[in-house]
Amino acid sequence: MSIFKRQLMDIHNALSNKEMSVSELVEASFKRIQETEGTVKAFLTLDEERAKAKAKQLDEQLGKGDEMGLLFGLPAAIKDNIVTENLKTTCGSKLLANYDPIYNATAMDRLSAAEAIVVGKTNMDEFGMGSSTENSGFQLTHNPWNPEYVPGGSSGGSAAAIAAGQAYFALGTDTGGSIRQPASFCGVVGLKPTYGLVSRFGLVAYASSFDVIGPITKNVEDAAYVLSVLAAHDPYDSTSAEVEIPDYISALTGEVKGLKVGVPKELLGEGIDPDVKNGVLEALKVFEGLGAIVEEVSLPHTEYAVPTYYILAPSEASSNLARYDGVRYGVRADNADNLIEMYKETRSHGFGSEVKRRIMLGTYALSSGYYDAYYKKAQKVRTLIKQDFDQLFAKYDVIVGPTAPTTAFKMGEKVSDPLTMYLNDICTVPVNLAGIPAISVPCGFAQNGMPIGLQIMGKQFDEATVLRVAHAFEKHTEHHAASPKL
Repeated sequence: MSIFKRQLMDIHNALSNKEMSVSELVEASFKRIQETEGTVKAFLTLDEERAKAKAKQLDEQLGKGDEMGLLFGLPAAIKDNIVTENLKTTCGSKLLANYDPIYNATAMDRLSAAEAIVVGKTNMDEFGMGSSTENSGFQLTHNPWNPEYVPGGSSGGSAAAIAAGQAYFALGTDTGGSIRQPASFCGVVGLKPTYGLVSRFGLVAYASSFDVIGPITKNVEDAAYVLSVLAAHDPYDSTSAEVEIPDYISALTGEVKGLKVGVPKELLGEGIDPDVKNGVLEALKVFEGLGAIVEEVSLPHTEYAVPTYYILAPSEASSNLARYDGVRYGVRADNADNLIEMYKETRSHGFGSEVKRRIMLGTYALSSGYYDAYYKKAQKVRTLIKQDFDQLFAKYDVIVGPTAPTTAFKMGEKVSDPLTMYLNDICTVPVNLAGIPAISVPCGFAQNGMPIGLQIMGKQFDEATVLRVAHAFEKHTEHHAASPKL
């Protein structure tokens, strides 16, 4: 059995008892990457030399009997928009192809304090803009279940790396579903925390009021361990929330009897693939069998979620990406005659087509004469969507539905049709608009053999309940144990 299929506590105990070394874990990670990366192409940058040196150092600590952190010695893959000191951070964009940060994101500092080991940075849609990782400026990442299919996006590299067994856990980011949707497509677990629970300091901004960092793992328990390390107030992040962090591990009781589960009819209606719908309905039977109360509910403003998101997020992106002008960092056009020409040449050649499209959308929505008609109205609808969730959470403990309307689609199938691609986010963007937590867990397979994801949504800062419900489902199913045959 692969080392990375073992439970986290099993590995933790094996390290403690000196039945295994950290160096063995790291060697296993790079061996697996070498075996599968030619097919999967999950990584943009590997950090093999430093990872092996760190493993050797941790082995010496083990020899001294030093205390071990939760994630001690575990190989981690990091999405390439999370800043890593002295390790290239490109955001999947040619504009940042030569960017070597001089500091760490807070999330990286917390992983470092827990003694996790970074093996490399994973591929992504450029600046997080996409649902298939086909918008990367460097390479295409393939779904480990079938290389002809996309891994989802924008955290497709991170999800593919975990599905392929290349690392023990990964970090992704979620702006409109970019952790949960690729987790669904790749048959792994992806957790989007409440906005403000995990520091955004050092996360390269796409849309600042949406972006969150979260874990992608093989199972729910591992997601709880990683979240326990990441969740904390950060004075460097003005949007970081000062809330009490519960013990997420002790929440995994497997008990959901009497729990009230709402199932929005809008998320199981038109546009949802029959295989996906059947997978979710079968999952709901599991909850009923465990004693949960499952009822159909309504999120009436869900139909406006995608247009609302694709006004607000590009508007914020238009502002955030204005800084990439070739002056301070990143690639600069060297054939310009003057400053304005240099700006234009740098941005024209540095940004990909999808990033340009969203900058133009956002600039238009924020422009004089259109601000009230588009951006301001979208903010009002965002409030209505949040109120829909608030009203349901007054009666229900969690809300459950599909993570994505379909399973993974073939490479190139939707890349030339942005509207169809945007509609792929219909099940995930309401969560980001409301700022609530949600997790995607495997709940079956479609007839074509591709994984189906079940999405469990919870109240703000109630990750404990979301994890408890997901863990209970996982304990009574075997979907998460399946692995692609690479």
